[in-house]
Amino acid sequence: MIFRQLIDPQSSTYTYLLADSESAEAVLIDPVFEQARRDAALIEELGVHLLYTIDTHVHADHVTGAWLLKRLTGSQIAISAASGAQGADRYLDHGDRCHFGARHLAVRTTPGHTRGCISLVLDNESMAFTGDCLLIRGTGRTDFQQGDSRVMFRSIHKQLFTLPASTLLFPGHDYRGLTVTSVGEEQRFNPRLGGDLCEDDFAGFMLNLNLPHPRQIAVAVPANLKCGAAACDPTQITEPDWAVLTYTFAGIWEISPQSLEEQLAAVQIIDVREPDEYEGPLGRIPHATLIPLGDLAQRAGEIQLDRPVVTVCRAGGRSAQATTILRKAGFPAVANLAGGMLRWRAEGRIVENASP
Repeated sequence: MIFRQLIDPQSSTYTYLLADSESAEAVLIDPVFEQARRDAALIEELGVHLLYTIDTHVHADHVTGAWLLKRLTGSQIAISAASGAQGADRYLDHGDRCHFGARHLAVRTTPGHTRGCISLVLDNESMAFTGDCLLIRGTGRTDFQQGDSRVMFRSIHKQLFTLPASTLLFPGHDYRGLTVTSVGEEQRFNPRLGGDLCEDDFAGFMLNLNLPHPRQIAVAVPANLKCGAAACDPTQITEPDWAVLTYTFAGIWEISPQSLEEQLAAVQIIDVREPDEYEGPLGRIPHATLIPLGDLAQRAGEIQLDRPVVTVCRAGGRSAQATTILRKAGFPAVANLAGGMLRWRAEGRIVENASP
């Protein structure tokens, strides 16, 4: 099985990709709207087919990427039947299974943080994904969105603590950078409900947390009640319109040699190799401007802001870094030539000053 744990640093939200290695069918748990392009790029690079995005509940601290990923990949949206959300393709109840190839995730309803919270247990019970119910040495809060501390205590003890002690638990969030725990660890060491702590102890603990509401709650909850379709940042939806580009999991927009050759007259080509390479046997793309990578930040003012920029190097590595430098300098339309001059020459594209 393919497994990836991803994070959105703004909301400290974990997103999980699981795929069956044989069929390449995949599911994605708790995607974040601002990270949808990243997730779609990973799915493309791994060569898997996304069947479902599954939200463990209606989030209050970020907007789900479910709707945008459906648009980008054709995946279906799944969420708890008790969530109250509209626009999903599948509504999940306790005992349902989300299949991907020969594998599946079993749904366990775990209300308490919200009325519609679910946890997802892998078929062999080696892993479980607990959303905002059980966290690492903590729990989700219970003071809004139909939260109930006593209901959460019972959910954890009946649905999660009944799993094998060795089951690895992957939470929806962690604000300290912790990534995974286990049923046995939380039964012993969770300061809110582990050991001999009872339901009254837990309820008293939760009553006195006195936490501020999440900063994005006014935007996130209405958007998530529509599975992310009401998200309000159009920059996450629109694609660059000056060329056909590909977004990579590394966070780089790339342009193919063919697409660049079609756009030569409309773009600025910045060659970030060293001067001896620029004059060397690989040659250079016509009208390319030489600015070595080490000089780029200081010489960015020599490049026009109002024309798209394509960065070039030998194989595409240094020029990928160049796109990052230029974006930080305020250039809105920047792409890296995929494969660099090696691929450009291999495809027989036009060059200047090259050896046969």
